[in-house]
Formats: sequence, C-alpha cells, structure tokens
Amino acid sequence: MPLNIRNTYYETLPGKFYTKLELNGAEKPELIIFNEKLATELEFTEEERNFMKKEGKDIFSGNTLLRNSVPIAQAYAGHQFGYFTMLGDGRAVLLGEQLLSDGSLYDIHLKGSGKTPYSRNGDGKGVLGPMLREYIISEGMYYLGIPTSRSLAVVTTGETVYRGAEKKGAVLARIAKSHIRVGTFQYASSGNHEDLRRLSDYTINRHFPHIMEAGGDSNKKYILLIREVIRLQAELIAKWSLTGFIHGVMNTDNMTVSGETIDYGPCAFMDIYHPNTVFSSIDVQGRYSYGNQAYIGLWNLTVFAESIYPLFDYTYNKGNPEDIRGEEARNLIEHELVEYSNIYKKCWFSGMRGKLGIFTENSKDEKLFKELLDIMKMYKADYTNTFAALTRNTFDLRDEINRGLYQSNEFKDWKNMWKERVAQEKRTEEEVREEMQRNNPAVIPRNHIVEEVLESAEKGSYRPMESLLEILSEPYDYQKEIPEKYLQPRITKIPYRTYCGT
Repeated sequence: MPLNIRNTYYETLPGKFYTKLELNGAEKPELIIFNEKLATELEFTEEERNFMKKEGKDIFSGNTLLRNSVPIAQAYAGHQFGYFTMLGDGRAVLLGEQLLSDGSLYDIHLKGSGKTPYSRNGDGKGVLGPMLREYIISEGMYYLGIPTSRSLAVVTTGETVYRGAEKKGAVLARIAKSHIRVGTFQYASSGNHEDLRRLSDYTINRHFPHIMEAGGDSNKKYILLIREVIRLQAELIAKWSLTGFIHGVMNTDNMTVSGETIDYGPCAFMDIYHPNTVFSSIDVQGRYSYGNQAYIGLWNLTVFAESIYPLFDYTYNKGNPEDIRGEEARNLIEHELVEYSNIYKKCWFSGMRGKLGIFTENSKDEKLFKELLDIMKMYKADYTNTFAALTRNTFDLRDEINRGLYQSNEFKDWKNMWKERVAQEKRTEEEVREEMQRNNPAVIPRNHIVEEVLESAEKGSYRPMESLLEILSEPYDYQKEIPEKYLQPRITKIPYRTYCGT
C-alpha cells in the first residue's frame, strides 16, 4: 500500500482529546466520486492517486486502513444555538494527516462512517444526499476563493439508512487544515490547565509557527494565537457575506481555528437579498441569519478567548518574568476582540469596492454600498445577478426577478452616483471591468440546481452533478457560456429550507 500518513494530533495530545476507534467498514461500498485534482494538490503521487481510485471504495468506507493510520474520534464541546454541551465526533473519524512539502498538514477525515463513543443516540451514519451536498458546496466555495474544507471522495456503503425514509448510506472523505474547533478549546478549558496549554501549543505549532518566534517562552504567544484566530474568522465571515453565503449553523463546534469553512449541513447561497434570510430548518429564531453572521462570529470568538484565558493565571514556566497575568491579560484580550469588527469591516469594505470597480478608499463609500443594498432589499433583487449585471453593465429587462430593480428611479439615481465615484479613480473601463469580474461570480451553487443534481444522484445518475461541478470550477469566467438555468434563482411560495443531514 503506497499511502503513508501521520498522526500528530494523536501523538501530541493527551488521550482525553480523542478515542481510538476500529473502523466500521461497509459490506458493499462503491466509489461515487473522487477528486483527483485535490489529490494532486495534496501531493499524492500518481501511484498513490491510482491506488486511491482503484481501492477508494474500501479506503473511504473504512474497509482498508491506511498505512500508519490510527483512527480516532475527536472530543470537543460547543455552544449550539447558544446552549453549552459536551460533544465529539459522533459520526466521523480522523484517519491521520497528509504532510506537504511546505511542512503543512491536512487532515484526512471520514464523515458518516458510523457510530463512535460520542454518537449519543445516533447511528453515526451518513446518507448520500448530504454527503454529495457537502462535496458540491465545499468545492464551489473553494473556487469562489473562500477558505474551506475540501472533499476528496464520496462512497456509498450499500446500506439503507433511515432518516424519516429509506436513504442510501454514504461516507464523505473530507480534507481540512485541521478539525481543531473553538469547541475543542472549550472542552480543554473545562479540564486542567496543562491540557489546555498542550492544545494551545499544538495549535500554534501546526497553524501559526511564526508565533513561537514572536511569543517566545512566555504566555504572550497565547495573545498572539487569539489575534490570529480572530483575524482569520473576521476575514472568512466577510467573504461569506460578500458572496451571499449563509452557513446556517455557526455553533462554536463548527468554527475552526484555522479559518476554514466547515460543516455544510444547513448552508445555502442567498438568492433574493435580505439581511434576515435564513435557510436552516432548525434556526427558527434567525440566530444564524445572513445579517447576523458577523455578530455571531464575534460571540464565538469571545467564547474562544474566554476558553484560553485560564492560561494567563497559570505559571507553566515557573514564574517567567515575561508572562502576562490577570487584568493585563484581560485588557489585551478585550483589545483583540475589539479589533475583530475593524478587520471584518476592512475586509468587507475592500470586497465591496472590488465588486463595484473601486480601487481607493473614500469616506462616502459606505453610503454608496448601503444605498445599493437598501434598494436591492426594497425591490427583492437577486444578490449575485445584481452585481453580475453591474459588472457587465447590462441590465436585461427580461430578467423577471431583477426587472423592478433595473427600472426603478432609485436604482438609476444610484447608478449615476456609482459612475461618478468610479470616474474619480481615473482607471480605464477595462481595468474597472476586470476588477469587478475578479470579485463578482457569474455563477454560484444555486439552491434549486443543487437539489436537482442530488435528486438525480440518488436515482443513480451522476452526470448532472459532474456538469454542475465543472461549471462551478470557473465562477468568475464571464466569457464562458453557461446555460441559463444555472444563472437564475427559482422563486417559489414555499421558502427554501435546508437540513443538517444527520
């Protein structure tokens, strides 16, 4: 077997952070899709990729154990819709990590692989639709330029799984920089300080090695860890907002410290613009609505900082004079949390300028952005297509969804202001258009299209999914001919709802 992986999480951290597992396996697995491009990016050799394609049904179903792999289910906690609970990988297993030539590690993780000690009353199994959904959306996010976990493969297990009806069992092979979550730190914080320190040091060494140079042996490095995680999450959530993406379940156990999007259960892309848009069937109060995501990000990061705070009352280095303690540490942490909003706004404003072909900052830009969004909300305009129309400078009145917006006096007046603002840049039309094309996708994973291809896949036809993945691989290509059905939303009287897939 040519594959050879590492297990640094298992080898470095105490046993309280995981449980070793025997893989469940499957009787009649079938490889449905394999992401060879991702496998190449992960530096698997041609021999290894061929092996994965040939033996993938057994590798990714858990029938074949990779060389050196020590399968574990990770333990963590989390605030789920604001309520704290102890958790863990209830239907997932970490096989190990792939080491790249630059020294970075990527988790190889099976989702839907069966029962674990953390499954509670669940069976731990995945079903085909949600596993393919995560594959599609995560790949779509990657090509949109949004940090995300990736999908390496999906296999069916040959089992029937009951989710209100009979469903095809399936397992997703997920790739991520790590599966260390805010909830992992909450879990560590509930124990002794030494466990929390070891998790923090492992996270720094794995994701932020430069911190060791700046923080040295003192606990200043944990302030820098908080700073890095805040920055990554602020930038990530701003990018969600700029593309109209709604995560749907921003619990602390679904927020990674690496700054990658993870867990694609109740997520969806917004069609008609409205800040209160919610797709998740379980988010009845709108806690994780489109307009709340930035605030929830700060809430989660505050929990993260609180989880690390005990390290500033713990003298690991037996009285290092450079250590920060007590009130000084709290003040520094509060300063970093205040910076979250500044980083988010900076990233969002920069993104909006790019979406509108603006290259420099101007104090009046905020008003320009706000007025556009207010008009879009008023006329129930499609978010993606509005910016695509501005990019093309073509406003098709045959577009039934956006026709009202394009014909409105408010929009015409706003366009005049926008053109005056762009003219101040003294850039060529080509430069402006290219900047807008880099920032405004022509195509996104439209909700009704995703549902259609999943329905086809469940009936055994995977060609529609393959076509969609090919289209989503070049979302910013305005020269590419894309069938109209991929570009327009489908508006129905019944609101679109998504489910966690468990």
